[in-house]
Amino acid sequence: MCVGVGLMLCGSWGEPSRADAQFVAGVDLVEVYASVTGPGGELVQDLTARDFAVSEDGEPQTITAFASSDVPLAVALAIDRSFSIPADRLRSAAVAAAGFIRALQPSDQVMVIGVGSEVEVLAPLSDSRAAALDALARVDSWGTTPLYDAARHALDLIHAAVGRRALILVSDGADRYSRSTAAGLIDHARRRHVLVYPIAIGPARPPVFVELAAVTGGRSALASDPQRLAAVFDGVAAELRAQYLLGYSPAREPASAPQWRSIGVRVSRPGVSVRARDGYFGS
Repeated sequence: MCVGVGLMLCGSWGEPSRADAQFVAGVDLVEVYASVTGPGGELVQDLTARDFAVSEDGEPQTITAFASSDVPLAVALAIDRSFSIPADRLRSAAVAAAGFIRALQPSDQVMVIGVGSEVEVLAPLSDSRAAALDALARVDSWGTTPLYDAARHALDLIHAAVGRRALILVSDGADRYSRSTAAGLIDHARRRHVLVYPIAIGPARPPVFVELAAVTGGRSALASDPQRLAAVFDGVAAELRAQYLLGYSPAREPASAPQWRSIGVRVSRPGVSVRARDGYFGS
């Protein structure tokens, strides 16, 4: 059995399985995705397992599995199409997202989600690019923005996929009429094994975007200038291709019920920074 902290692989290491599988309690292997950057923000891609140290609940863990090359990705692109987004900005977001889709690897899967008064799957998860590109070409303005509810739903949709999973959420960050709160969304994200990359296209980056990225191991961005959107998407694509996969078997006795397990990841190389999911719920 295995649990994904950022993704799940239940096949042989280095050959990710897309067979049907579910997260289960009593896991043998915990898997963590880590992004490492240098002093200038550049991606560091030449590390080995010896450069990493992983702890769970403060206790050192032995890394028993490691990968530093592309692992197939299942990604959801959730685009805020509400009337709070000017039409020209929505079109810029769709064009930039289309560029991201074209840069995906052949083994990657993508789905497109429209966020308005309801969450609408505009293109289902598939390794075909045509449906996703067509959906982005046709996306138009509609509805209000129960953003927290929509983000929860989008997390659930992509969490159901197998393998490495990511959600790219493009919005001005303004929530209207959600049943969920910002705190409730963060808690939900911690219970879903999905890397979240919120991209703010309003005048400011909402704190909830920053926290969503931090707890899941993703990264938030602000693109108040629509001309920056393509560069932001390029940065997300580059990071997803450069992440490290670390696996360990927890050195502890299983608990009687699922509970929060904090994860710490450090890199021995001076001057670098590492981002990874901050923990998971497990027995």
